[in-house]
Amino acid sequence: MTLPVTVIGGYLGAGKTTLVNHLLRHAEGRRLAVLVNEFGALPIDADLIEAQGDDLIAIAGGCVCCSFGSDLTAALMQMCALDPAPDHVLIESSGVAIPGAIMATAALLDGIRCDGIVVLADGGSVRRAFDDPYIGDTIARQLAQADIVLLNKADLAAPDLADWLASKAPGAAVVPCERGRVPVEAVLGLGPQLVPQGHFHHADALFDSLVITPQGDPATLARTLAEGGFGVVRAKGWMQGAQGMALIHTVGRQFSAEPAGADARAGVVCIGLKGQLDVEALRRLT
Repeated sequence: MTLPVTVIGGYLGAGKTTLVNHLLRHAEGRRLAVLVNEFGALPIDADLIEAQGDDLIAIAGGCVCCSFGSDLTAALMQMCALDPAPDHVLIESSGVAIPGAIMATAALLDGIRCDGIVVLADGGSVRRAFDDPYIGDTIARQLAQADIVLLNKADLAAPDLADWLASKAPGAAVVPCERGRVPVEAVLGLGPQLVPQGHFHHADALFDSLVITPQGDPATLARTLAEGGFGVVRAKGWMQGAQGMALIHTVGRQFSAEPAGADARAGVVCIGLKGQLDVEALRRLT
């Protein structure tokens, strides 16, 4: 079994801390592990903390937060060795870090699966910061590597900002939100549970979701969902292929299909922005 890893990036003040605390509050049974350079860089909400040691914070619901300093590899190996292991690892990068480099480090380890790069953009300042001669290059590189761009503080954004971000983050899904409030499923995909037969109960008003039970080749389906223009922000689930059951996973432009346990229930959940998810076209894939 592989451990999925998501890198959360974005410049200082974009809302990374707010997003991580939101995900911890709405883990819904997932055991999340949060890795940070140092605890002071990511203040976990005090009411979530159950216990704190030298390098590990125990968080309500079986989640943990680990400070890795300069040794990310050792921290990831520690997460893999935990019993029980977490269901998903979040790496919160510093505001000046390039998230693709962090993900490349994680990808070198056995037992790790890259689940995607989520970059937050401040709706009130990202365009101005992008043009800043000192920090603009960093922000440009962060956006270019994103699989999902969360347009945070969307209420402050100019009407054309989502389109502008899409041009700076080719292939990424641009998702508006306020205070990092997005459904966990849209950012991290499904947890260890089987695919629900129906719509999510906790989906935000900005999102639609659809469960499909497609036929054919899993790898082909994964590519089709990622590149087919269906308005899918994220898709995850299981389908029966010629070689057995496969786990389908797409986020932004990234996609994969890998062998899965025979006890998985067939069904792939597709999540997209309300009004942009092409439900009828997706149904024709079944």
